[in-house]
Amino acid sequence: MPYIHEPTWQDVLASEMQKEYFVQLMQRVELAYSNQICYPPQTQLFQAFEACSFVQTQVVILGQDPYHGPGEAHGMSFSVPDGIKIPPSLRNIYREIATDLDRLLLPNSGNLTHWANQGVLLLNATLSVEKDKPNSHAKLGWQEFTSVVIDVLSSQKENLVFMLWGNFAQQKGNRIDRAKHLVLECGHPSPMSANQGKWFGNKHFSQANIYLAAHQKPEIIW
Repeated sequence: MPYIHEPTWQDVLASEMQKEYFVQLMQRVELAYSNQICYPPQTQLFQAFEACSFVQTQVVILGQDPYHGPGEAHGMSFSVPDGIKIPPSLRNIYREIATDLDRLLLPNSGNLTHWANQGVLLLNATLSVEKDKPNSHAKLGWQEFTSVVIDVLSSQKENLVFMLWGNFAQQKGNRIDRAKHLVLECGHPSPMSANQGKWFGNKHFSQANIYLAAHQKPEIIW
């Protein structure tokens, strides 16, 4: 079972990954993967951390759990590998970016690795899922671990941008120190929420870049 190898995340999470609850979590995840088809591939369970180091992190986009269809999940929230059809939520994210940043063309790939490489942590609250069963691993113990990740980011970093889309992300974001960080909240980009007027027009991407620039940080090329 792979754990996090990225050195700066290792520094801040090594003691957490030695705790009994985390050891038991890994055992439950290992059992689930051995008995069912689960996503993402085990080698990509912690891909969000490998693609975006703790030191590099400037923006956090919090998702709920991985995509549950074949070939979709690869360890980063809202992202899919090259060649996979862009999911509806991500398509709505792209549409909002195009409007917010005055772009004419939408990307033809849903792979968000280029965001991660710029310091966008694409973190799901639950890092695994059974095929065709959304939220099936929500009670394995991932929530405790990812809440600690948010706590560590909130306490040890300054001037981060947290994007919390939908009620679930906003509830988990209650632990963020809003005196130190920018917290952007709106409805989820899923079609149901977006079509009810809770997503489009949020301008989170331009707001994030304005905030980063104001704190002498590089803007994200969305």
